[in-house]
Amino acid sequence: MQKAVISFVICALLGFSLGYLVFGVIMGDSEKQPQVAQSESTATNSATTETKDTKEAANTTSAVSEDTILNKKGCLNCHSVESLHLKGGAVGPDLSQAFVNVEGKHGKPIEEFLKAPTSAVMSGVIGKNPLTDEERKQVLELLKQASEKNNE
Repeated sequence: MQKAVISFVICALLGFSLGYLVFGVIMGDSEKQPQVAQSESTATNSATTETKDTKEAANTTSAVSEDTILNKKGCLNCHSVESLHLKGGAVGPDLSQAFVNVEGKHGKPIEEFLKAPTSAVMSGVIGKNPLTDEERKQVLELLKQASEKNNE
C-alpha cells in the first residue's frame, strides 16, 4: 500500500511538472510572450538584404498581427493565417481556408461553429473565452479576407 501511494505522488508530481513545462515554459503565456510575426529588431538586422517591398510587408505583418482580433483573443497562440502573413502557433491548423472549409469539416457554417464549436478542443477554448457578436464579426471578416487572398 505504501509503495502505491509513493508511486502515485511521484507520478502526480511528474505530471504537473510536465504540464507546467509544456504549457508554461514552452508555449509561454500569451499576454507576456506573444508568438506572432517578426520583431522590429529582426527586420532591422536583415534590412540590408531585403528589398523595399519585402521590408514593408514585414512591417505590415507585424503591425496587423498585433492589432487583430485573432491575436487579442489568443487564436494565434495555436493557429497561423499564412494568407494574411499572420504567424502564430503550429498546434492548430492554418486558418487561411477556414472560412470555406469549416462547414464541410464540422457540419455547420463557420458563424455557428464560432458560437458552439463541434470539435472538443475548440469547444473547450471558446467555452472558456466566448466571442461577443462584434468579435465574431471581426473574426469572420478576417477569415473571409484570408480565404479570398488564398484563392488569388
